[in-house]
Amino acid sequence: MLILMGCSIKYNFTGTGKIDAKTFQVNYFQNNADVVEPGIELTFTRRLQNLIQNQTNLSLTNTGGDLVYEGEIVEYRVTPMTATADQRAAQNRVTISVMVRFTNKNKEADNFEKRFSFYYDYSANDLLTGPVLTNALEEIFERITQDVFNESLAKW
Repeated sequence: MLILMGCSIKYNFTGTGKIDAKTFQVNYFQNNADVVEPGIELTFTRRLQNLIQNQTNLSLTNTGGDLVYEGEIVEYRVTPMTATADQRAAQNRVTISVMVRFTNKNKEADNFEKRFSFYYDYSANDLLTGPVLTNALEEIFERITQDVFNESLAKW
């Protein structure tokens, strides 16, 4: 414990270092994918807002944020992954990709534009609706929002 206290590097429980900002804004992420699943753009936007609010002391604002997140959902795709002996799909995969543009008004070197993507596998016997869709979006958006957070704020 004494060794850790004497160390000059500061860590906190969220993994963020010193953030040179007081406010952030997450602009609405449009759904520009070829296949549109209604409502996922609002779900993603809110998930990203909530993650940043829960893991930092930054204040959410609608305009003029020190940190700005914007972009669009660019891919929503369902593909068969494994086949049965009679050449039918046994498992499907839904993949979602989001293009994110991050701007740090106080430190331009941190700015980026990057594509983040993740997937969820489910049984081909299930329809991608109701609880299956809810679970898929939960897992995919948890991973993508955490990746966006890590890229923009967690300076490991």
